[in-house]
This record gives sequence, structure tokens and C-alpha cells, in this order.
Amino acid sequence: MKLNVMIAEDERLAREELEFLLQQEKDVSLLPSAENGEQLLILYEKYHPDVIFLDIHMPGLTGIEVAETLHSKKSNRKPVIVFTTAYDNYGVKAFELHATDYLLKPFDKTRFQMAMNRIREVVLSKESNMPKIDKLVVTEEEKIIIIKPEQIGYAVREGRTLRIHALDNRIIETKMSLKELEDKLIGFPFYRSHRSYLVNLDAIEMITPWFNGAYNLIINDRLKSKVPVSRTAAKGLFEVIQGVD
Repeated sequence: MKLNVMIAEDERLAREELEFLLQQEKDVSLLPSAENGEQLLILYEKYHPDVIFLDIHMPGLTGIEVAETLHSKKSNRKPVIVFTTAYDNYGVKAFELHATDYLLKPFDKTRFQMAMNRIREVVLSKESNMPKIDKLVVTEEEKIIIIKPEQIGYAVREGRTLRIHALDNRIIETKMSLKELEDKLIGFPFYRSHRSYLVNLDAIEMITPWFNGAYNLIINDRLKSKVPVSRTAAKGLFEVIQGVD
């Protein structure tokens, strides 16, 4: 399992040091970093990281304030938070906010590895406790649609509408966000191939090159629908398909 990790750190040297340590971890996919709290909240809504290394002292919103904001969000998949700071007097507050760990600067490699092991334990525990659904319930206007996840070919966000394309070419339109659908399908073989697309890996019939390192997926539905794979998502897609941890 890949851990999507984000860093929020206003000090360039500390940020680069943490990026270097994380790049050595084979199960880590490093997302764009934030230089302050406001930027972190914007990036969080775009990428929804599994783990955030969050500096406590940042200009504008502090790491504590950011953590309080994230903790108050209604979500089944709240990020694992590791606070980073040059001061050692924030431990109690960190754990009040359900932080998984608390790292002091400059970062010690052994202590960093301990934090990574703790992160993996927490993420694994969250995954194993997630109930696996047999059917997906979707609201379409005033109707409630029930569909099995394996009947879905892909979903695409178009404006404010999410269009769920079934393999029998039914289309269900809902106001649910793509991230909400992705969360509901945890435990099923779905992959975010593009910022606007979520695809059922079991429904892929063929992968064809497109341009500049991007690809198209041919879906095994009646129309042989094409789903784009962005260049940034392509590597992860091939790793998942080939069973690379």
C-alpha cells in the first residue's frame, strides 16, 4: 500500500530534509509541499493525503490551528498527523489533537523511522477497521439508486455533477463528490486515474498510450469507453496492476 504524504513546513531547509527522508521510503508517494497553513488546507482539499507532517510554528495559521480544522471535518478518512517543531513543549497538545507522533528538529533518522513505523500501524489499523460494503447507495435527484461496486466501470466529475458509468452503460448522476465516492469504495479495486476520474481496475480491458506519458484505459463496457490516465497517475496505476507494494 502506498502512503500519500504531504509536508507543511515554512523553513526551506527543514522541508528539504524531511522530503529527503521520505523519498527513501519505498511505500511513500510524496505530494506537493505547503509553506504555510493556508496553503496546506488548499492542497489538502485537492490531494487528500493519508499522512501530513505538520510544522507547529508557521506564519498565519499555526500547525495546531490547521490540525484543529482538519480534525473538525466530517470525513471517514482523516489524515494521520505528525507534528514537527524545534520546541519540545507541545507534546500534550499534539496528542490532544490525535496526532500520531511528534518529531523534533533537526530530525533524527532513527526517531524518524520510529514515526514511520507508527504511521504504518495506524494506517493499517484504519484500513482493517473500515467496513466493506456490498452495495453502493447513491442519491440521484429524489431517487435512491443501489448499485454493486463491481457493476461500475468508472466515474467522472463534470462540473458540479458526478456521473457514475455502469458496465451496462447506465449513467447515474449525483451531487456526491469524487472523493466521497472514492471513500465509499475503499476495499474495492478502484483507482484515481485522473483528478476527475475514478476507475474500476477490474473493468479495464486494455491500456493504450496517449501522449506525453499519459494513457487511455479502454473499459469493458458496451461502448468500450475511454478513461484518461494522467502522467502523474500512470506510474502508480502500473504498480497497482502489477501488484507492486
